[in-house]
Amino acid sequence: MSMSSRRVIEVALTLLAPAILLVAWELISRSGRVNQVFWPPPSSLWDTAVKMVRNDGLFTDIRVSLVRIVGGFLLGSIPGIALGLAMGLSWPVRVFMMPIATALYAIPKIALLPLVIIALGTGETAKWAIVAISIFFLVALNTMSGVLTLDPVYRDVAHNFQASRTQLFFGVALPGSMPAIFTGLRLALGFSLIVIVGTEFLSPSQGIGALIWKSYSILAIKKMYVGLILTAILGWLLILALDLVERLVVPWNRSTS
Repeated sequence: MSMSSRRVIEVALTLLAPAILLVAWELISRSGRVNQVFWPPPSSLWDTAVKMVRNDGLFTDIRVSLVRIVGGFLLGSIPGIALGLAMGLSWPVRVFMMPIATALYAIPKIALLPLVIIALGTGETAKWAIVAISIFFLVALNTMSGVLTLDPVYRDVAHNFQASRTQLFFGVALPGSMPAIFTGLRLALGFSLIVIVGTEFLSPSQGIGALIWKSYSILAIKKMYVGLILTAILGWLLILALDLVERLVVPWNRSTS
């Protein structure tokens, strides 16, 4: 099978699953078996979405949430990668950090929101911080795992050529652990979306989470569904963007199956 044919099939299969879900939702809603007030057919949501764009600043909510997600993601993932590489290369760092990493990783991150609000207030800094805190150790642990699973031959070659710690860090550990790093980043990006929407539920000013919560509070069900669908689409697009970055940064890791 040629690459172009496979690409067409991949796109078709990617779109098929959500299409089947929407068709099933439409049929169930119009069958009369459910209350359309609470389960409106998806075809009826388009007009609501258009009105929200024109009158309710829907794009503003999307932009606000997107900035919070990307900002917190970068704030947590970049130092997370650095710490993960250090933990993978140095056993003293690994032994020192593992108790903290495993303990904080197990805490539901939304439970940390009151502490973040006490420390940073309710502004944008707090929202960036809760995302960064939520994903920091997730990225670090995946990066560490990638370094630890590297073939020891690579390190031996680097030592034989008297590579410095900096060269070992950037020339061996970083490129060798890239597949594991992007696995962690993919998980962290999805987690960032979950955390920021949950945070906007509890602090409903702007953003998609605030839109969903406010719509639920006044039983504007169609608006609520528009927010939920936008959340799903936003998560999908963010993962697609990260996949594109991975293809550019780690071209040797492309699947050939």
